[in-house]
Amino acid sequence: EYVSAVGGGVTLLIVLAALLVGGIEGSLLQLEHRLESLGGRLQQRFAGDDASSAQARFVEGFVDASLVFCIGPLAVLGALSDGLGQGIDQLALKSVLDGFAALAFAASLGWGVAAAALPVAAWQGVWTALAVVLGALMTGAPLAALTATGGVLLLGVGLRLLDIRAVPVGDLLPALVVAPALTALVTAVW
Repeated sequence: EYVSAVGGGVTLLIVLAALLVGGIEGSLLQLEHRLESLGGRLQQRFAGDDASSAQARFVEGFVDASLVFCIGPLAVLGALSDGLGQGIDQLALKSVLDGFAALAFAASLGWGVAAAALPVAAWQGVWTALAVVLGALMTGAPLAALTATGGVLLLGVGLRLLDIRAVPVGDLLPALVVAPALTALVTAVW
């Protein structure tokens, strides 16, 4: 349905344009830096001024877990389903999956992973509120664009977790809002 709504070649262009525009917005807003700063403040608040290596590990755990748990398709789709009144089944499944993933992350990244619950709750709350407000607009092609863009962001998180490349995925988060908006614009013009 998504490809038929906007066309085969346009699909990839929408995702790439969303990543470009969202990346520029996120860089201007310094989202990645703000997320790291929040992790540092939480670490100081709860653990005091430990050695810098412990703080770096806490921040890494906080940022990486926040990104993984916020960008996954269930984080957005589950929150949208909840906001559209379709129940919390997807969010319940996501919470169980995130719980197991958090245990694995905490084993290697420390207890900063637990602090990731704060931005995850805020992020999913925003998507739930958007679904309540926008309702019928968040179906079909815009939702598929959002999911495809989220998949690309998950690749960035994977590169980051494997220490292959430090992709600033936090700066790319606005792409998840830009993708459905671009799709709606293209389908309206097309």
